[in-house]
Order: sequence, then structure tokens, then C-alpha cells
Amino acid sequence: MTTPGTTPTPLYCADEKQTLHASLDRHRDAVLWKLEGLDDEQLRRPMTPTGTTLLGLVKHLAAVEYGWFVETFGGRAEPLWFDPVDDMRTTPEETTEQIIAFYGRARSAADTMITELPLDTQGRPAWRDITVSLRWTLVHMVEETARHAGHMDILRELIDGTTGDHPRAGGTAG
Repeated sequence: MTTPGTTPTPLYCADEKQTLHASLDRHRDAVLWKLEGLDDEQLRRPMTPTGTTLLGLVKHLAAVEYGWFVETFGGRAEPLWFDPVDDMRTTPEETTEQIIAFYGRARSAADTMITELPLDTQGRPAWRDITVSLRWTLVHMVEETARHAGHMDILRELIDGTTGDHPRAGGTAG
């Protein structure tokens, strides 16, 4: 409900699809912000016993955006140059710019599907014997992206002490 004489903030008063999409975008932006100001060595530095890196998480998120949003709903994803089972690892041949651009293209392709399809549209991921709605997929990808953004927050803090999901006024993390 809007108080008379006020204008609702679009994000807080949007419909279901816009709200889910905005939430996904907020977490996607946090993922990219986690990379800002770091050099290539820091982006590729393994920070866990399994070898998790900031750049590897971005590569993984790009692959799952293509898979869940594009392939599941009959869109055309770009061919992967890597094995999707091992998508969290980066090789020396893969540049930081290549992986960030890949994430941007995956995000754009996913956005096209989100924009064009109704929430009740059903699709089937090739790697699972299930049928899912675009609504379920949006919720799943908000969860997936937020989960990995949280991982990235911890990795970034271990690298240089920066925390939060976006810069605050005055250039500090928040």
C-alpha cells in the first residue's frame, strides 16, 4: 500500500517477475563487484582446499545461467570451451577478461529468456529428468547466485579484507 502523496519505489512495489529478476540482478552485481580492484593473481588464487577461486566462481555462474535459463527453455547457449562438470576451475589459457565477458553474455542471454517468457513457462534441463517453471528457475538462480556471492565475500575478505555486497558512499564496503 502506498501512502497518499508518495511514489512507491519500483523495486519494492514491483510484480513477482520484476522482483525476482531485480533480486537476481542485485546478486549478480555483487558477484562482479567482488572482482573489482584485484589483480589477476588474486582473482585466480585458490582459497580453499578444493581450489575455489573468485574467477572460478564467476565461470561457474556463467555456465549455470546458460544452462538453467537458456538451454532449459529452448534458447541457444554459446558452446562451452570447457567441461561443465569442472566449470569452477580456470586454466592459464583462460583470461580474466574472457571469463568476465562470458558471464556478461550468459547474463544477457538469460535476461532475454526471463524477459520474453511468462513465469509459468515450463522447460526441461538436459542434465536432469525434471520439468521446471521459469518461476522456479528464477528462485533457484537467486539462491545459487546469492550462495556463491557469499562464498566470494569470504574469499575477498581473506584476500584483502574487503567485505559487503557493494560499495557504500565514500568508497567503503557495505
